[in-house]
Amino acid sequence: MKTHLLLAGATAAALLLSAVNASAQTDTLKKIKESGAITMGVRDASGAMSFTLGPGSYTGFHVEVCERVIADIRKALQLEKINVKYQLVTPQNRIALVQNGTVDIECGTTTNNTARQKDVAFAPTLYVEGVRIAVKAASGIASPAQLAGKAVAATTGTTSVQILRKLKRDGAGEIAEVLAKDNSEGFLLLESGRVEGFAADGQILATLISKSREPAQYKLLDQVLSVEPIAIMLPKGDAAFKKLVDQSVVSLARSGEAARIYDKWFVQPIPPHNSKVGLPASALTKAAWANPTDKPMEEYEAR
Repeated sequence: MKTHLLLAGATAAALLLSAVNASAQTDTLKKIKESGAITMGVRDASGAMSFTLGPGSYTGFHVEVCERVIADIRKALQLEKINVKYQLVTPQNRIALVQNGTVDIECGTTTNNTARQKDVAFAPTLYVEGVRIAVKAASGIASPAQLAGKAVAATTGTTSVQILRKLKRDGAGEIAEVLAKDNSEGFLLLESGRVEGFAADGQILATLISKSREPAQYKLLDQVLSVEPIAIMLPKGDAAFKKLVDQSVVSLARSGEAARIYDKWFVQPIPPHNSKVGLPASALTKAAWANPTDKPMEEYEAR
């Protein structure tokens, strides 16, 4: 029995060592060059940042940014073509899929924070988000404090959940937390009257409202609950890949192309219904273009 236990322990240790070594030897550029393919992590309903137009079709601000980055990777690797494979990710699995190599470059709406930097890397930020709360315009609610005793939704696996809990701890009163599986369900909870508010990234809320049947029925509360840098997520420990991605992102920022892509998705009409999100670039987002950096959320909060 002891022999079996020792063998089992040795096998487990060997598997763990193998996994550690594999992680340390991550070479995404080599994998892309040899396979002629790259896997992009995408979201199906993350506002104008990353969304689906139908089965296997994804677009949005961050998706287009990643397409530009991949074009630069193709040139650097001297490939005629890179086959882009789309992998749908969720708030619950996105970090794990980057860690295990299923996703090479994640292009959704992931906040760069210190906790996540322990597991993954981030490219410089091109969009700085503000977490806010959407309510029905006729509710009479004008501030988060007025949500005391009411139900508010947030999507599982997002920073909005922690922010909602912090809001309660900071004296907003007892708020009944309702967890949605995704952003579409969170907005449906608000739309159907099952909650009084929905906490999420401001652009996600603005996009969902613009695509709703009656946009005038909803409004965003003015108070910004958290300032969050949204960035492309990359495998940790792959310096060569990160360097190339960073160079591409910085070039987009400094050339003014990031601003043009932003205008296309957040100011102009977007598919599939030609609705406008109506969110001009914030001062923080413009500052990110002027000085691209991969600093985490906590450094923004400390400013």
